[in-house]
Amino acid sequence: MDEEYDAIVLGTGLKECILSGMLSVSGKKVLHIDRNKYYGGESASITPLEELFTQFGLPAPDESYGRGREWNVDLIPKFLMANGQLVKLLIHTGVTRYLEFKSVEGSYVYKGGKISKVPVDEREALASDLMGMFEKRRFKNFLVYVQDFKEDDPKTWKDIDPQTTTMGQVYEKFGLDRNTQDFTGHALALYRDDDYLKHNALQTIRRIKLYSDSLARYGKSPYLYPMYGLGELPQGFARLSAIYGGTYMLDKPVDEIVMENGKVVGVRSGNETAKCKQVFCDPSYVPDRVKKTGQVIRCICLMDHPVPGTRDALSTQIIIPQKQVNRKSDIYVSLVSYTHQVSAKGWFIAMVSTTVETANPEAEIKPGIDLLGPIKQKFVRISEYMEPTDDGVESQIFISKSYDATTHFETTCLDVLDIFRRGTGEDFDFSKVKHDLGDEEQ
Repeated sequence: MDEEYDAIVLGTGLKECILSGMLSVSGKKVLHIDRNKYYGGESASITPLEELFTQFGLPAPDESYGRGREWNVDLIPKFLMANGQLVKLLIHTGVTRYLEFKSVEGSYVYKGGKISKVPVDEREALASDLMGMFEKRRFKNFLVYVQDFKEDDPKTWKDIDPQTTTMGQVYEKFGLDRNTQDFTGHALALYRDDDYLKHNALQTIRRIKLYSDSLARYGKSPYLYPMYGLGELPQGFARLSAIYGGTYMLDKPVDEIVMENGKVVGVRSGNETAKCKQVFCDPSYVPDRVKKTGQVIRCICLMDHPVPGTRDALSTQIIIPQKQVNRKSDIYVSLVSYTHQVSAKGWFIAMVSTTVETANPEAEIKPGIDLLGPIKQKFVRISEYMEPTDDGVESQIFISKSYDATTHFETTCLDVLDIFRRGTGEDFDFSKVKHDLGDEEQ
């Protein structure tokens, strides 16, 4: 370990593993350390099932759950947008050769006590039960506008300057009612609150196009999920880093981040010190450099049936927009199953998550829990949401944020790309990405 590196990465959570892979591919000499014996950190997949029960202080599961080794339960499950930034990163860095994906079967939104499929094209808009007859036509016109919109062709803007017009004004122009704005902003554009209504329309239009482009890729929903669970992603990036000369050490204590004149110069473990110019890490390694800005509640639910009302989909995402349940933040529900090799035959794993707003977090996720039908076993966890106190440029210690309540990876990628930009002084170049997931998606 007593060597010099360009960068030392602490923790093998997904964000840290992506950064390690990106830095290695860019030609940097990387040392990657984790104090745990396993990959994944906060975003690990737990196997066997007995280990999950043990972690939550419960007696071992009975034989009805099948073989424990058949289970890989994500502590923080998230879906990948088929055309989104994480897939582009996976393709660009070549990690796809280690992974196999399956598309998620359904994408739903909650309105007035029930769930409906998220409509993304004119045909679905006209068939949707989310809107009345006249509203369907208005929404159809809005979708046609978004699909025809080209940033570099003002003729397609239809008298709406996307840089100066707010999204609220765009909705008004098309005459869309509050409910339609609700599912468009939260289930299509994937915003977590309604602040976006005050901002220029371009970002929202891009997000809706990303959703529909991702849907066009594989059909049933815009989302993908890796076989054997998300724990495969950090390991894929770890293999990639190793190919490019990165060094990995698990079960290695981190005793000190060594500083000189306010800048990082190395990391000490016992009486060994590895020198470096930069450190990238998760918040748990630098408690004095992060602040708590909130909490997230997650409830893992083991079930022997799909979610009622989803046409027996074996995997799905459901978003409950904040206003539908008088909240400030959305509630997210995700479902994966034995078809992804994450549970025994006939079993399903649901996750309900949200940002904590009250002193009774479990009551806050009740609308999501109520959608699931009978649950065999629940595991509830409340995590602190931590953010770095500065941008890291002065100290050269770059810290990721905790994982938020969303069930998709777009916010995770924004954080990774922001850290990469601060650490290297340049944006990650997506224009190099020319390949496709091809037949790796099932």
